[in-house]
Amino acid sequence: MPKAQPNILLIVTDHQLHYRHGWDGGQGPLRPCFEALGAEGTTFDRAYCAAPLCGPARRSLLTGMYPHNHRNIHNQSESDYHHTTYLDTLHALGYHNYYFGKWHAGPGTALDHHCEGLSPAFYGNPYITPEYAAYVERLGLPKATHRIDKLFWHGDTKTGFPQLIEGATGYRCDRSWCGETALGITETPKETHECFFLADLACRQLEALAAQPDRGPFHLRVDFWGPHQPYFPTQEYVDLYDPTQIREYGNFRDDLTNKPATYRHMNRPIADEQGNLIVPSIFSWNEWRAMLVQAYAQSTMVDDAAGRIIEKLDDLGFKDDTLVIYTSDHGDALASHGGMFDKGSFMTEETVRIPLAIRYPAFASGGNHTQALVNTIDLAPTLLAAAGRDVFAQVDGENLLPLLQDPQATLRESLLLESYGQGYRDKLKARTVVTARYKYTINEHDIDELYDLESDPYELDNLAQHPAYQQLRAELATELKNLMDRYHDHDMIVATGFDK
Repeated sequence: MPKAQPNILLIVTDHQLHYRHGWDGGQGPLRPCFEALGAEGTTFDRAYCAAPLCGPARRSLLTGMYPHNHRNIHNQSESDYHHTTYLDTLHALGYHNYYFGKWHAGPGTALDHHCEGLSPAFYGNPYITPEYAAYVERLGLPKATHRIDKLFWHGDTKTGFPQLIEGATGYRCDRSWCGETALGITETPKETHECFFLADLACRQLEALAAQPDRGPFHLRVDFWGPHQPYFPTQEYVDLYDPTQIREYGNFRDDLTNKPATYRHMNRPIADEQGNLIVPSIFSWNEWRAMLVQAYAQSTMVDDAAGRIIEKLDDLGFKDDTLVIYTSDHGDALASHGGMFDKGSFMTEETVRIPLAIRYPAFASGGNHTQALVNTIDLAPTLLAAAGRDVFAQVDGENLLPLLQDPQATLRESLLLESYGQGYRDKLKARTVVTARYKYTINEHDIDELYDLESDPYELDNLAQHPAYQQLRAELATELKNLMDRYHDHDMIVATGFDK
């Protein structure tokens, strides 16, 4: 029987390459620690983020609410916390909260929500914190430096990052924000990378908790800055991959015919001077898969750091009475749909699908997979349900714990996703409904999208205007409108009746 209030370990990666990478054969990202956790728990094969952007998705994780309700709709949004976070509620329930890592969820930091730990404001840079300086000094290590092998668009004085130079060595990220579109190698030992720094903070905190036999329940959350670019793995992780084993991604040659204009909104050099993605890509597949090696390697490195935390938790005897969740805030569009970098305002599976595994040995057996449609908004109510708190009225999400005991159960028939664009130049709106088979998106002032994910998993054939699919389109539009009404989303208008 589980404890009335289990300990909680929540691991969140940032910007995770996930959907269909290696799923159809060939090499994909190696994440042995994530896979091992799923083997002892439940892997959620149809997990989605609330919105494919850091700020909105992270606030949704904290509140259990969609962005249209919590109003942190862009990365630069500074809407006040007028709703309770699960951190606040766990504190009220007697939990000791510890938070280490990236915040990027609006004003303040985790320390403003009854947490101890390290939580730099806004995006944050761990490499310039006093805690990092003390960490490398304690281990007798230098601060991290990187070799830049490839650079996208932050390489000149006009963009404000003159220190990023292609081919440079000894690069050190010593500003509050250092740009993202670079690939290369961390030259210093892997322990100098932020992911192992955070893992060390978390492991030391677990050791301190183990030495307090009379303590109450704890919640420990670790938010890595990776594997978000810049991609700077160490060489040992790069060496795990053979580029020739990475198959061409299934929609790499998408010419974006019958796609909304937002698919083309990228930055140079993969876009023209007007900011439109150049298709076919200016880079060959051999060049893209070399970049994927860097991204995959960084995913593996972050997974290795996450594994250290889970291993420490287990070694200290916390395993049976701890709920462990391992997930990401959103996906990554790298090399997809004509050759993209980063993410955007589009709602492709690459950007909205996320990894999610949950282990809770005292509650349910392991080795399960579920096809249930789940979302970032479900994590807060799941944590609170485990802690013994009934879900309160503000929450849009559902409790996932029943799926651990019955992975074949259906949590919901359809799922709402949303976007307000990147926010910097793309202030667009989109709403998506996902069902077991289909996905329908309305894009403000642009064409709709309808995909059969069963027969077209790479979303190459937009069926929204196909005569044979107008009845289905109308049904999905009605379902989307019903979901928006249910969750009090009045920011977009859904047209229906396409089958008339």
